[in-house]
Amino acid sequence: MGLQSVKIPVRGMTCGNCARGVERKLSTSPGVTSARVDLAGGSATVEFDADRTKVPDLVHAIEQLGYSVQQ
Repeated sequence: MGLQSVKIPVRGMTCGNCARGVERKLSTSPGVTSARVDLAGGSATVEFDADRTKVPDLVHAIEQLGYSVQQ
């Protein structure tokens, strides 16, 4: 499957610290090569190795931080 990119809508982020926390959590998740969070747009764009992780795993990582994902 190789590298893929997904944009995940994240709800509940209210400040830069929120966005940095989500970005840090996603960046350190297995298989993730890059993660960028757009606070104003309320989304995270993640590039990942689909052989090592799946989108539901990324969603779960965000939800572990207390944010919701609108799919």
